[in-house]
Amino acid sequence: MGETESDTGKTDKTIFNTEETRFVVISWERWVEIASEVGQGNKMVRICFSSSIRQTLYPSARFVKYLQKPLPTKSSSSSSSSFSTTPLFLRPPIHSASFPDLKNWQDWAKHLALSVGPKFVEADNGPDADLLCRELKWLLQDAVVDDENDAGFVKLRADLEEMYALWTQRIEERRPFQYLVGCEHWRDLVLCVQEGVLIPRPETEHIVDMVEEVICEDEGMREGLWVDLGTGSGALAVGIGRMLGDGGRLIATDLSPVAGSVTAFNVRRYGLQDKVDVRLGSWFEPLQDVNGKPVGLVSNPPYIPGDHIFGLQAEVARHEPRIALDGGENGMDALLHLCEGAATLMKPGGFFALETNGEKQPEFLVDFMTSKMKGRFRDVRVVSDFAGVQRFVSGFCC
Repeated sequence: MGETESDTGKTDKTIFNTEETRFVVISWERWVEIASEVGQGNKMVRICFSSSIRQTLYPSARFVKYLQKPLPTKSSSSSSSSFSTTPLFLRPPIHSASFPDLKNWQDWAKHLALSVGPKFVEADNGPDADLLCRELKWLLQDAVVDDENDAGFVKLRADLEEMYALWTQRIEERRPFQYLVGCEHWRDLVLCVQEGVLIPRPETEHIVDMVEEVICEDEGMREGLWVDLGTGSGALAVGIGRMLGDGGRLIATDLSPVAGSVTAFNVRRYGLQDKVDVRLGSWFEPLQDVNGKPVGLVSNPPYIPGDHIFGLQAEVARHEPRIALDGGENGMDALLHLCEGAATLMKPGGFFALETNGEKQPEFLVDFMTSKMKGRFRDVRVVSDFAGVQRFVSGFCC
């Protein structure tokens, strides 16, 4: 990235140049200072928000890219339910506020965030004031639209009254930031989420990487049938669906109608409605018509021991769906069920990848699949996540 000197004497970083437009990264504060388009000969420098790096609570976070895609007009037949909550970044900018009013809101919100200090960290390893201040900037990125017409005013996707309410919920109720704005940045995707759907974590991204490695080694698997069990927001379904060839298909299943509708929404957003079929039902129940056909199976199932749920961050324990977290007494209920079902469902040579809690579960699963289910699987191994935690179990069906 190059650097450019602004009219105010401050240095901005250029992301990329086109023949007509130069895009630069600036802070929210700089945007408030400039808040306009300025001409440079035949070129324009548009003041717009930079791509952000957004964090997710529990279990940890990794940097991801911001990618905003338009919503295709073609509807999906995958799910009969409809996605009820429009994510903030997809709303039309029908509201407005003066710069002083917006600055007053920002000052109030920042003061509220700073008042948290280390309190949430000490209570349950929740967000500190610095992270909350970053979330505040991300909220502004999603809510504010560059206003090219009215000097002294800015267009908003949510009015200030709603923004006051949202930020109060974030601090006082510990409502997850992703539920406030209705989306999560995951890999190079912007996935829509809402209450009732597990927020996708960066660790799970590695499953897509594993699938990509397998497909590169055997191009035939790009044209086969894949399944994503317990799809949640559809993160894995969309991530893998984009890799499949013309003949490749993926079935995403979930017991939750809310998860099914959110997944269908995300599938449509990325134009994958002809590749990804969303089915409602528990685990393997919606897959009876494809028994013996899938070449790949992935899942991020509930794996947290039930009595550990209340010890998680308030954002998780209070707000995220328990059905997507609670793996039973030792966290293994869904994982063992998936192992047993995969052996019957999948085609010989089919690849599987399962996410675990990263503690004793992966070693137990490897032992279970290589001894108790001997002859049903091969090349079963533990795979570490981006932080070096042994989190996944992968292998092939015999």
